[in-house]
This record gives sequence, C-alpha cells and structure tokens, in this order.
Amino acid sequence: MNHYYRTLLKKSLIALVIGAILVTLCYFLVDRPVAYYVHDHRLSSDILLKWLTYPEPIMQSWVPVVLVLLMIRRAFGPLRRWEWALFAAGVGMVIADQFRESLSYVFARYWPETWRDNNPSLIGNGVFGFNFFHEGSAYGSFPSGHASRTLAVGAVIWITWPRWRWAVILISFCLCVALVLMNYHFVSDVIAGTFIGSIVGTYAARLSGIDYGIPSMVPVTSTTTTE
Repeated sequence: MNHYYRTLLKKSLIALVIGAILVTLCYFLVDRPVAYYVHDHRLSSDILLKWLTYPEPIMQSWVPVVLVLLMIRRAFGPLRRWEWALFAAGVGMVIADQFRESLSYVFARYWPETWRDNNPSLIGNGVFGFNFFHEGSAYGSFPSGHASRTLAVGAVIWITWPRWRWAVILISFCLCVALVLMNYHFVSDVIAGTFIGSIVGTYAARLSGIDYGIPSMVPVTSTTTTE
C-alpha cells in the first residue's frame, strides 16, 4: 500500500511539473491574445456560455448539507460505494476550493476583464501579471476556482465509474471553454485549476477507499467465527 501511494505522489509531482510548463507557455504566448480576441468579438455576451458557469457554485453551496446527511446515514450502517464517492466528491470540492484560495493569495493575478468593483484587469486597465502575496478580489484570477472544483468532482467520478469518463471529459471541457470565452479567466488560470482539482480529487477518492485495483479502505461489515 505504501508503494502505491509513493507512486501516486510521484505521478502527482510529474503532473504539477507538466502543469507549470503549460501555464508558463500560456502566460507568455496565449493568455493575452485570447483575452483580446474574446473581448473584441464580444463572446462574453453569449447567454449559454454564462449559464455553463452557474451549476458548480450552486453544487458547492450544498456540500455541507450532503456531508451532514452522509454522517447521519453512516450512523445507521456502512456507506455504500456510491455514498463514499459522494463523500469524496464533496470533500474534494471543498479542499480544491481552499487550495485555489490559498494559491490566489500567493500568485495574486489580475483578471482578464473588469467585472466587479472596478477591479483592475487586462482589458480595463492594461495590467497583466502576478503580484505575489497580495490579498483581495482584484487578485483572484489564478487559478480558476470553477475548474479546480469541477475537476475535483470529475476525478472522483473518473475513478469510481470508468464508464462515465466520457461525461467527465465533455462537462469539464465545456466548462473550461466557457470560462475562457466569457473572459472570466485566462487560459493558464483554467489549466492550473484543472491540474489542482484533478490531483485533489484523485487523493480524495483514493483515501476514501473507492479506488479499483487496490484493497479498499472503506469499512465493511464482517463476521467472525469462534471455534
């Protein structure tokens, strides 16, 4: 089991390195051209794209209720596999959001466009870049909270129900595209969020014991015989 988690840690570190390389490339080559293109073509006025960003915050607001119901349910018997998956998804979403909030303080990046409280942005003020260790709503672009929370849930589904992986890919792709085309986030913000969310969700699923291919850590009822 320890070997399995060491392998998982190694893969996570590799994923972080790959993510960092992609973020760096997008920062210098992709982010600004895409943000200007979205603004010039008024893609952010598309109602459907905006609607795609609504479900995820609503889901997160219900996580505490779901977790409380699962704790009550556990008092009456062992949780089923899908219930453990729901638990892992809820915990993964909350932890991914906390990672996002902590990293947004560390990197403190300006937004692509001005949306509230006259926040400084690339489109509104021509500012672009990171302002390390600054706090406030003006610096919350990196990484994307929507992407990190969605991929945290997606990772749990990916591991628990492999046959639904196509749905995870489709929903995640549509959401990430919507975030960029609404100019809510730069491309690199979304990439960072997907890597963070995927890693957090994977660990939530593994530690909950719903993984396939390793001995489950989920408590199960057992009977003992005496001779």
